[in-house]
Formats: sequence, structure tokens, C-alpha cells
Amino acid sequence: MSTPLDTPTSPAAPGTTDGPDRDMAQLGLAALLVVVGAYTLYDATTLRVGFGDPVGPRLFPYVIGAVTVVLGLLLVLATFRGDVPEGEGGEDVDLRQPADWTTVLKLVGVLLFTVLTISFLGWAVSGALLFVGAAWSLGSRTLVRDVIVGLVLSVSSWYFFHEGLGVILPAGILDGVL
Repeated sequence: MSTPLDTPTSPAAPGTTDGPDRDMAQLGLAALLVVVGAYTLYDATTLRVGFGDPVGPRLFPYVIGAVTVVLGLLLVLATFRGDVPEGEGGEDVDLRQPADWTTVLKLVGVLLFTVLTISFLGWAVSGALLFVGAAWSLGSRTLVRDVIVGLVLSVSSWYFFHEGLGVILPAGILDGVL
């Protein structure tokens, strides 16, 4: 049971390739990732921080830029290997229904309110109201839980930025309390 090795092969038809299918549009995305990552790395070199701060805020742009460049290069490799992304098959969305513009307008209103009041109210209060407003506009009806989660997230993020990273977020009306 052997197969002959010298069987003639037919030449490929013009315009076809023998290799795997390739989604060449992925190369554009990969190029964009590499360019954005490289610019982030370059921009991180221009940050000037005090002498006594060895890690500080410079670490994050370096990490994000390097990861972005590596992901872009991995996408190039995957594209040339023939990996093609799969389409969404299990999404439970009825495309025949119109967009819910009421929800979009509520979210825009909540974001606009946050932008306008963050300097006066401060991040702790404004961030909590942002979370509560976004949760309400997306359909949550548990106000007490939303307020508690919003306060915990906004106050903990304020302390993380203020104490951990040295980035001063506005304290607003809680200036002496936080």
C-alpha cells in the first residue's frame, strides 16, 4: 500500500495561492499597534521625574508601549501563519431592532455631568456619581448597592492614584476628609 511519488501535479490556477487563507487587513492593525507602541515608548523617554523616584509614573508607559509592540508583532506572525479571526456567532443581538438612543443619551449626560463637576465635587464624589449614573442608565435598579460600590471604587482609586502613584486627583468638597 504505497502511493506513487512521481504523480504529476497540476499547476495552480492563476490568482490562487497554495498557502493558508490570510486576512491581510490584520497587517494594518498590526502596523498601527506597532506604531502606537513605539510612539508610547518614545514618549516615555521624554518624561522628566524627580531624582528620588526610581519607578514612578515612567514605568507604566514603558510597559504599555512594550506590550503593544509585542502584540503587534505577534499579530503579524499570526497573520502570516494563516490565523483568521472568527466571526461572532453567539451574540444575542437582534440587528433588526433600532439603537437604544435613550440609554446612549443618559450615558452622555452622566459623562457630561462628571466632566462639569469633577473640579468642584472631586473625584471621590464625582466618580461615585459616575458609577451610579452609568449603572442606572444601563438598567440597574439596586440604588443602595450601586452607591456603595461606586463609593468604594472611587475612593479606593483616589487613594491608589494619590498615595500609590503620586498623581493628584481633585479632592473637591472632601478636601480635608480624604
